[in-house]
Order: sequence, then structure tokens, then C-alpha cells
Amino acid sequence: MFEYKVIYSDRRTITLTFDKDGELLLRAPIGTKKKRLDAIVLEHASWIEKHRERTIMRAETEAALTSERVAALKSEARTRLLPLTKHYAALLGVSYGRITITSAKTRFGSCSSKGNIAYSYRLMLYPPEAQEYVVVHELCHRFYMNHSAAFYKKIESVLPDYKMRRALLKRIPKE
Repeated sequence: MFEYKVIYSDRRTITLTFDKDGELLLRAPIGTKKKRLDAIVLEHASWIEKHRERTIMRAETEAALTSERVAALKSEARTRLLPLTKHYAALLGVSYGRITITSAKTRFGSCSSKGNIAYSYRLMLYPPEAQEYVVVHELCHRFYMNHSAAFYKKIESVLPDYKMRRALLKRIPKE
């Protein structure tokens, strides 16, 4: 059985996450019994083992990023992702608004309803194929602001191997 910390709040579901040190956190509705939480942890034991390791390794990667390295990655992101976005937008026949490079930790990119696109500099820690996937993914949100089957068909029309590219993002970054 795994040790865990419970964070009770006004919510309906139970979620499992980790803090940066790999400690298991359960977010649960107020009043959830310990027996129920223990059962959830036991039921998800293989997921916990797999993701705890990944969380710790990502935290170590983050710790190795100096402010100078972050600045260099942001510069690299601008140099690489802006032309890629322009290229794939032309290929898809779609327009977009402003592009920003962020320090987001939990998502590689986002696209607003106005067409503004944000990419995390952390995307530069992944292979070019993964970077291209994120660019195309965000541009396809200009057609579909969801993750429907039609949305993924649009991605597949440009990147037939998109599933392999997306899988690259689940690996530990190269730094």
C-alpha cells in the first residue's frame, strides 16, 4: 500500500496526482471515508508506480534548468515554433492570432477561441516530431475547439503518424 496525503475540498470526484517530490496526493470530496480512498489507491497501484517515477524524473529535469537555459529554450522556441506554425497554417489553410512562448508546466500548447496560440518552452526538450505534432494540434483547434474524432481526423490529414508523435510527449524530456 502506498502512503498518500488527502486534500479534501468541495468536489464530486477523487483524483490522484503527485507533488514535485513524488508524494501521492488524493483530492477528494469532503467526508470521503479512508476505506474508500485506500480502495482507490489499491485499484490504481500500477498507474501510481508508473507515474510516480515519471513525476520524480520530470522534477529532476526541471531542477537542472537554470535561468540561462530557460532563456535559451524560450529563444529556441521562438526561432523554431513560429516558422513551423506559419508553415502548417498555410498547409491547413487556417489563420491564427498572436503566438506566445510560456513557462507552462502542464501543457505544451493551447489555442484560444480568438486564435491566439501559446507554446511552452518545455516543448523544446522533445524531438522535432513531437514539436510538429503540438503545432498541428493547436492549429487544428482553429477548426474544432474540442478533441472530437473529427479534430483528430484533421490532424491525421496532415500528420498520418500523429499517434507516434503524440506518444513522444509522454516520455521524459531529453535534458
